[in-house]
Amino acid sequence: MSAKVIQTDRAPAAIGPYSQGIVAGGWLFVSGQLGLKPATGEMVGEGFGDQARQALENLRSIVEGAGFALTDVVAVDVFITDMAQFSVFNNIYAEVFSEHKPARAVVEVKGLPRGALVEVKCTAFRGA
Repeated sequence: MSAKVIQTDRAPAAIGPYSQGIVAGGWLFVSGQLGLKPATGEMVGEGFGDQARQALENLRSIVEGAGFALTDVVAVDVFITDMAQFSVFNNIYAEVFSEHKPARAVVEVKGLPRGALVEVKCTAFRGA
């Protein structure tokens, strides 16, 4: 099985030695996405809600850029710097994923790259 690197300019370029996503077999692995604007690579703002929404839109762009859909996402991992923002994230997440409900973990972390308040990554599967 060979792996295919996913790269789309609809999401921010990787800020380190990694790929936006990798497809292997029927699986898509999307690297953690911050609330960065794709065009500039700058943080969308200092507010948690704006960053969360942008991080999820970046994730969606990579998923769709790989030829998958959000309904193919089977697991989502979320890292936030303040668990008090959990309900804010849930509301935005519910808007983005709608009726589809992948498995998910949300953990509080001390810090994230570029001073971000939230980072989101996912795994998707599309059967042959």
